[in-house]
Amino acid sequence: MKHAVEANFDGLVGPTHNYAGLSWGNVASRSNVDAVSNPREAALQGLAKMKRLADRGYVQGVLPPHERPHVQTLRALGFEGTDAAVLENVLKTSPSLLATVSSASAMWTANAATVSPSADTADHRVHFTPANLSAKFHRSIEHRVTGRSLKAIFSDEGYFAHHPALPSVAQFGDEGAANHTRLCNGYGDPGVELFVYGQEAFNEQAPAPGKYPARQTLEASQAIARLHGLSDRHRVFAQQNPPAIDAGVFHNDVIAVGNGNTLFYHDMAFLDEARVLSDIRSRLTGAELEAVRVSSEEVPIEDAVASYLFNSQLLNTPDGMLLAVPGECREVASVRRYLDELVRSGGPITSVEVFDVKQSMRNGGGPACLRLRVVLNDDELAAMHRGVLLTDELYERLTIWVEAHYRDQLSQADLADPMLLDEVRKALDELTGILGLGSIYDFQL
Repeated sequence: MKHAVEANFDGLVGPTHNYAGLSWGNVASRSNVDAVSNPREAALQGLAKMKRLADRGYVQGVLPPHERPHVQTLRALGFEGTDAAVLENVLKTSPSLLATVSSASAMWTANAATVSPSADTADHRVHFTPANLSAKFHRSIEHRVTGRSLKAIFSDEGYFAHHPALPSVAQFGDEGAANHTRLCNGYGDPGVELFVYGQEAFNEQAPAPGKYPARQTLEASQAIARLHGLSDRHRVFAQQNPPAIDAGVFHNDVIAVGNGNTLFYHDMAFLDEARVLSDIRSRLTGAELEAVRVSSEEVPIEDAVASYLFNSQLLNTPDGMLLAVPGECREVASVRRYLDELVRSGGPITSVEVFDVKQSMRNGGGPACLRLRVVLNDDELAAMHRGVLLTDELYERLTIWVEAHYRDQLSQADLADPMLLDEVRKALDELTGILGLGSIYDFQL
């Protein structure tokens, strides 16, 4: 076994962070539609979360936001003229489309890609596949820039392998690591990668949700496992419980989270819970699975969704595991009671800490949505581009950068302001210099 760490790469909230309510099936996103957002506060909240974890010794990286509004997408849809003319025309004829191409949703990097560590893959390289996010138009335009960012950070082909996103069609809908977690003894040990899907695209008789769409397909999960060179002993496929999806659990990370040998999950998480646990146990080596099951009696599914209890980060500490939860968990009575009892239970989760990510939560994303986990051994950590790893110096530079370039109020009408686009491009051009990423945006190419 090689020594390895789990690095968290958080998405830096973009300058056009706004509440457009674009995500059908995401209850929090829809409930805050048209509210005035505060991009500066959102970005600073995200940076504060990163800094707090970095200060505790966790390897913490930064992934850059995307260019928004994305004028290139609008031009591909037939809008012509100067950038200002394009934005003005879209606002007049299709304001909902303008909101779509202005979304800052790339901040939720749990959806950026699926990552398999070298300890699991056939060629012993770290594999990355950007998620096509085909279920939502505003997210389906992300994967190209996401792929460029990941290739710029993990560029050494001796250690890292990059795959293009899967075909952008419903049958291969892929939502990235939000529907994927890894269980293991130590990070450098061979592990079990749990792929969770909402439906089988090519099996009309299979169970499926009825109210909200299932965003991840079995076929997509199987394709990624093949691309990453995962043998049967390194992969388990599990179907989400359709009633949970219909209750607002649009991604598995809204109802389950894993770390090390611990799986923390709600009793409504999986369609065949017993089989899923059995499959994991039969493949997990060097450790026994710690299954921390939360019953519907303890926390009703509606409270789990409202609080984002499971959209928390589960992190190793010298004294057990830390559950990093959003502040909303202390505002929902059943969740508050459960967490107090959890710490006293003597199980693997020994502490709970609250993180303020309210701006993200209002759009439907908790602490776990904001990070992409990448397991790296010492050689891989040395081979990656280290300019994106958070240090005290980088934190200060990024804080100054946000305060200089971000607005403190943004409404839907502001998205058509040509000055906003100029502000965004100037900010992102400066950011790629700060992070040392080179040219990754369309306007830079």
